[in-house]
Amino acid sequence: MKKYNKLVRDLIPEIIQADNKKCKTKIVEGKEKEIYLENKLQEEVNEYFQDKNLEELADVMEVLFGLADSLGYTEKDLIEKRNEKLKLRGGFKKGIILEEVN
Repeated sequence: MKKYNKLVRDLIPEIIQADNKKCKTKIVEGKEKEIYLENKLQEEVNEYFQDKNLEELADVMEVLFGLADSLGYTEKDLIEKRNEKLKLRGGFKKGIILEEVN
């Protein structure tokens, strides 16, 4: 059996079982879940850097939603905070590089 010991999407065990395979899982909570989510975020960001596509960006977003939940926030809370900061400080679409301030 191949060992993974990493966080996977919620339906992965069912998908594996539907393929007539067996898997061993465990549920993590609290700080341990947060650590696994942070590791998953790093994994997904690295995959984005490698492939640079919308699917990898969506994976990064899903992990961010998981982290928000782990910290006691909803997806809506995260999006509202993003929109609040967007309104107050703007986004990153213009590609502005701050070189210096006098």
